[in-house]
Amino acid sequence: MNLLEVNNLGVQFQTRDRVVHAVNGISFTLNAGQTLGIVGESGSGKSQSVLAMMGLLARNGQASGQAFYKGEDLLTMPSATLNRIRGNRMAMIFQDPMTSLNPYLTVERQMTEVLQFHKGMNRKSARARAVEVLDAVKIPQAASRIDMYPHEFSGGMRQRVMIAMALLCEPEVLIADEPTTALDVTVQAQIITLLRELQRDFGTAIIMITHDLGVVAGICDDVMVLYGGRVMEQATAKSIFYQASHPYTIGLLQAVPRLDKDEETLVAIPGSPPDMARLPKGCPFCARCTFAQATCRNDMPQLMVSDLNPAVLRACHKSAAVVMSVGALEVEHA
Repeated sequence: MNLLEVNNLGVQFQTRDRVVHAVNGISFTLNAGQTLGIVGESGSGKSQSVLAMMGLLARNGQASGQAFYKGEDLLTMPSATLNRIRGNRMAMIFQDPMTSLNPYLTVERQMTEVLQFHKGMNRKSARARAVEVLDAVKIPQAASRIDMYPHEFSGGMRQRVMIAMALLCEPEVLIADEPTTALDVTVQAQIITLLRELQRDFGTAIIMITHDLGVVAGICDDVMVLYGGRVMEQATAKSIFYQASHPYTIGLLQAVPRLDKDEETLVAIPGSPPDMARLPKGCPFCARCTFAQATCRNDMPQLMVSDLNPAVLRACHKSAAVVMSVGALEVEHA
């Protein structure tokens, strides 16, 4: 049995004017010790898909489909049951630790509260466990710094505190939502190394949500590329980076700045992401794709096995052979 199995997950938000379709039928599986990267531009549905699984959607949000954790559907289980799993067997590192940590409480109080609720520990035992985990995430002088408030830590240290809180109960699934955002490259590398070590030590399955393809290359086994709330391409990290076959994936890879080329301008995918309240009838990427034809505008391509690699799933009317032979998406210079 898969540790996590998501089938046809959808997320809709009811606004005053219309329904916003943030996530449209994504599916994936996750096993112990595996890392899945979810990439795509802002607004592609990355964060909303995992927030739906964790039961953390906004009040006007509605999830559909199935999200099985060890055979139990997270989307339909009672709140009391979900609360016993959330923060315990499944944990999440949020994008901005400064807004996710309570500024009025010390780190010690926020960490011991988790252990008292989920593990039934007393305050003294919970504190000892919290110090142990802070040491594990490489926070120096953890025994004394645990009594500090969030604002007294640097950005990188606050992110380490968030990781420590997520790992307190040794979760089986760790969701990391942009864990390296707003951190300098040195701290980013330290966080990625830390996640690798923790995965090795605890066998934790990780869902890594990020814009940074460098982070994906450094830690992920498999990658799912989202656009317009839909999966464009899904494969191993090696296949995505060396044999990308969807025009959008190729565009993302070409937009990564490179040090091995003397380029004066940065490359960008022309156009803008679609309005999620007015999604096109066909492929959501067709307006920005140089391979687009009438079929693309009228018919939604299904996620199917690639004609070149049976381990790759892609949603494109053009064959992988044609896309890869042309070389890539036409790009404009920003």
